[in-house]
Amino acid sequence: MRVMVMIRADRDSEAGVMPSQEILAAMGKYNEELVRAGVMIAGEGLHPSSKGVRMTFSGGTATVTDGPYAEAKELIAGFWLWQVKSMDEAIEWLKRSPFDGGAEVEIRPVFEAEDFGEEFTPELRQQEERLRAQVADQQR
Repeated sequence: MRVMVMIRADRDSEAGVMPSQEILAAMGKYNEELVRAGVMIAGEGLHPSSKGVRMTFSGGTATVTDGPYAEAKELIAGFWLWQVKSMDEAIEWLKRSPFDGGAEVEIRPVFEAEDFGEEFTPELRQQEERLRAQVADQQR
């Protein structure tokens, strides 16, 4: 199963405070463990919401709202995409992370094709497979 591991923003990340060299080194070591174990598919940190926009779609209209946004605890500061056997395995990996006091991290399963049931027709499955192959080719 694939899971997205989302690191919640805090005052520092929303203020653009960069992690120390010590934290970056610890996270680099942890990421190396994830990669060696075949768990990590992707992982990135995100700029503060002040550098982003939100788009709201309603009645065929898209509204753009510039950041920053009020509730830092509801924002994401970074993420990983992991391939694991179970949610329990994801939890065990996250327990080994170099986070300490105050970090809040959420783990959520990623939808797989079979999760969509009959609505995900063979034609839609083929389209999805084609798109995934194109993305993989573009990343090489």
